Amino acid sequence: MISRMPIEHRYADTDACAHFLAEELGPDLRIAAPLGLGKPHGLLNALYRLTGADGSRSLRLYTALSLTRPQPAPGLEQRFLGPFLKRHFGADQIDPQYALDQARDALPPNVEVHEFYLQSGALLHSGSAQRSYISQNYTHVARDLAVQDINLLVQLVARREGPDGVRYSLSCNPDLTLDFLRQVQIAGKQRPMCVAVVHPDLPYLSGNAEVSEAYFDVELRPETSPPLFALPRSPVDLAEYALGLHASALVKDGGCLQVGIGALSDALVKALLLRQQDNTMWRRALVALDRRGATHALAGWMGGLAAFETGLYGASEMVMDGFMHLQRGGILKRRSWDNLALERASASGRLATDVPGGHYLRGAFFLGSRELYEWLDATEATDPDAIDMCAVSNVNQLYGDHQALAMLQRRGARFFNTCMMATLLGAAASDTLDDGAVVSGVGGQYNFVSMAHELPDGRSVLLLRATRQVRGGIESNIRWNYAQTTIPRHLRDIYVTEYGVADLRGKSDSECVEAMLAISDARFLDALCAQAKAHGKLAADFVIPESWRKHRPRYLREALLPYQQKGLLPKFPFGSDFTEVEQRLLPALNWLKAGGSSWRGRLRLLRAALRPGEPAAGEQEALARMGLSAPGRWSDRLQRRILQTALRRKL
Repeated sequence: MISRMPIEHRYADTDACAHFLAEELGPDLRIAAPLGLGKPHGLLNALYRLTGADGSRSLRLYTALSLTRPQPAPGLEQRFLGPFLKRHFGADQIDPQYALDQARDALPPNVEVHEFYLQSGALLHSGSAQRSYISQNYTHVARDLAVQDINLLVQLVARREGPDGVRYSLSCNPDLTLDFLRQVQIAGKQRPMCVAVVHPDLPYLSGNAEVSEAYFDVELRPETSPPLFALPRSPVDLAEYALGLHASALVKDGGCLQVGIGALSDALVKALLLRQQDNTMWRRALVALDRRGATHALAGWMGGLAAFETGLYGASEMVMDGFMHLQRGGILKRRSWDNLALERASASGRLATDVPGGHYLRGAFFLGSRELYEWLDATEATDPDAIDMCAVSNVNQLYGDHQALAMLQRRGARFFNTCMMATLLGAAASDTLDDGAVVSGVGGQYNFVSMAHELPDGRSVLLLRATRQVRGGIESNIRWNYAQTTIPRHLRDIYVTEYGVADLRGKSDSECVEAMLAISDARFLDALCAQAKAHGKLAADFVIPESWRKHRPRYLREALLPYQQKGLLPKFPFGSDFTEVEQRLLPALNWLKAGGSSWRGRLRLLRAALRPGEPAAGEQEALARMGLSAPGRWSDRLQRRILQTALRRKL
């Protein structure tokens, strides 16, 4: 690292800092900002305003995952989400204005925003975002960014003063900053001006995430900061729990774990905790789902049915709440050392348990609930070796000087990711719709799938619901073919739906087709089977087994209802950010949303509204929460009647 002078420019006023940067760097700003939590929205907004007000200037931003609060539609959605969003995010939360403007195609002509991963579905209909999207593997971003002549890097950081002076932690986002600045140096290009924007609540994580004061050129410490962006905790339904139970049997004690985010990942984590803490009930639930014994057979040689003794090591591009719950549940505890001799000794059981320096979780960025941020802070204070936040090149790939060590650390690796759709031949679509519209991005999925194929005992596990709700009905997420591919068929490995596990590695095309049919929804089996036969990928005399005909939602409910009634499969497995009244409202509002997506559904709603039935328990509290206790306007009275209909419906 080139020796650098301590910071000379310090600001407490965001606008003053923005004006200094604009004057110092000239009329053309080419900015790099971290994905997710590490983006300093206040400073970016100030630079965006300054550029938008002056047509002689330009701004080009390279980033990803621009987090914005949901923008509820008028009506019942606004009545429900408005008060919740204000309570959850805080009234002084700041959204990145460029993201709000881009969502409605209203960016100024002198501003460009290029992202390699979009907030899922948020920019699906934005022509600007779709045109400016850059399709990249996570590990290629720093390399490609180094040739873009970036002149400004801005990042949210944690700050600490000690005997050695000021230190910063890249905290939530060492992922690309470390790699990018290293690539710039290797390429012999001019280093961009680097701005540290201090947030008082950001957890200070040491290790690879810690840098000296000289790493930055400018420090901005605003007098006030909005709360850290915290994701609301998601509900998990029975189909997702079924998927999680199947997937949890594939995890090997003493192995390595990568987990993404969302309800499917929460279901997997909850199932792993059930396997650890109530193994008998976990096994019974799995037997109820796995009548054919297919998942049990795979667990026998690939995963396990017993509780975890050695525990798991986490190596995941994203550190999310699930890892916190796994550590608290006694599962995430296998430590690894960044020393090949020590790691070899640990793998062979020869390393003393009191050897310092080992970590049980390595990640490139973190994002989750406020509880996660508090846990990270507390863990750093009591066990600073436990969590290593580092460059994405050290998490998402094996190549480089660390390859031998990384392969040993990731022994028994199970890389869990979600996808939108899969084909009968094993390809996956995870980020793009059939017409090419980008929903999110490749991110690190390809990285983890390819790593799984390189590791001697690693496996890639892609999770997906067997069906999806669409306007007017449902569709299968398992297709004969799909125009867009995130993971090609030659990298096919394991798929899991609520109906089971399909192991495709090394299988012939006909074997892959049969395995994928075996985890499909029964309502689509005949059509899928016919397509495979028509294309010569399935024998003409193949007959669908009768046991597959039971792959329907009602059979899942029958299998898991006893465990739901015992409280083992709660709607919110890790607590809820919604009040009890809001939790009662959610099913009713979801029912209305689903019903209103087609003309047939709207007709059914109208008929039901004419005869809403008897008042439901807790109805008055629900109406009060929605501000509909005594509606005055005709439109409000209509909303009240529709909501009453949903609350009183027979389940």
